[in-house]
Amino acid sequence: MKTLTTSAHLEPDTTSRVTVFDETDETGCFVSLRIGGELIDIALIARPGTADALRALARAADEAASALDRISESALEATA
Repeated sequence: MKTLTTSAHLEPDTTSRVTVFDETDETGCFVSLRIGGELIDIALIARPGTADALRALARAADEAASALDRISESALEATA
């Protein structure tokens, strides 16, 4: 990954989409993974050979979602 540090807050209405760009004369083929909301989109560009990096990102996102589920469950139990 090229160097960039940023932060954004995911909201319940955050969207994501994948667009496949076939090879043209000017660029090779690549995939764009866009995550966005009302004002900001983050686009991750993945070229052939980076599928494992995207899979690792998906695993990390799934792990983060599981952690949020556990936090929510704990909060509900604490209020019960």
